[in-house]
Amino acid sequence: MTGLGDDALPTEAAVGRRRSLFDTLRWVALAVVLAAAGVALWRNWAQVSGELGEMGWATVALAFVLVVAAPVLTLMGWRVLLADLGTHLPAAPASSVFLVGQLGKYLPGSVWSVVAQTEMGARLHVPRRRMAVVGILSIGLAVLTGCVLGVPALPRLVDRDADAFSWWWIALAVGLGAVLLWPRLLNAAITRGLRLLRREPLEHELSGRAIALTSAWFVGAWVSTGLGTFVLARSVAPEVPLGPLLVTSVCGFALASAAGMFSILVPAGVGVRDGLLALLLVTLMPLPAATAVVVVARFLAVLADLVLAGAAWAWGRRHHLLGSTP
Repeated sequence: MTGLGDDALPTEAAVGRRRSLFDTLRWVALAVVLAAAGVALWRNWAQVSGELGEMGWATVALAFVLVVAAPVLTLMGWRVLLADLGTHLPAAPASSVFLVGQLGKYLPGSVWSVVAQTEMGARLHVPRRRMAVVGILSIGLAVLTGCVLGVPALPRLVDRDADAFSWWWIALAVGLGAVLLWPRLLNAAITRGLRLLRREPLEHELSGRAIALTSAWFVGAWVSTGLGTFVLARSVAPEVPLGPLLVTSVCGFALASAAGMFSILVPAGVGVRDGLLALLLVTLMPLPAATAVVVVARFLAVLADLVLAGAAWAWGRRHHLLGSTP
């Protein structure tokens, strides 16, 4: 005999249709993300093709290796946060979740990478809330470490002077980082931030070890990409003294990128990061040379994201991380 509530129960066919709809939506979202990344690559190629030969392919290859290392280092910091909150993901599935999800930054807004990582993490039985919180914390700590590392570039940005540098600014950056990354203060700030966002607090406070390790990985990522910028800048302005060029490239890139991450209306900080970095570099070299460095650096960053995400995507497809959640 049929119960009164049986009609309300979802049939197997209805569940199948729902899963099919979700899979279709995921494929559409992926197509949009890949199209956005492809457009970014094509636009940069149109500008960069004339500059690559002048810089030298060996120089560009070295810069690309340094740029590729940055997302991998960021992944390591992301895994530390995830493990500290209770989920230990092996390197391969973690790479698939993080690197594929990173393509979401090529869509306007700052949440799409977190959304993608949350959905893929669900296939690995990682609680959605935990994955989302780790994604938000990663973005926050990336911005924080980028701003701290960028402090020595501030005098050049403000004074527009090629000699605007002092070792005291590096000391200030170290001291500022020690204060802002102090576990008790940082955890209090995270709790307040989640409360303002009307989110539940962390499952437990981040440990001092997790904060230190994550910050170290993120700083390493900033330095790696900044060194890629330095290699490019050195090739077009060999007459510039090494010290100012190194500080401007590494610290300036971190500062410009961190500022770009605040621009939620444009994808991947386009325009904001590039404009600030050009403003810094032009204090050391002619505007055409600075523009060439910025454009090639952007091109290599997009290419690196696509290459890493492609490898991670292939692994994820083989291990069923990209379909509907059972």
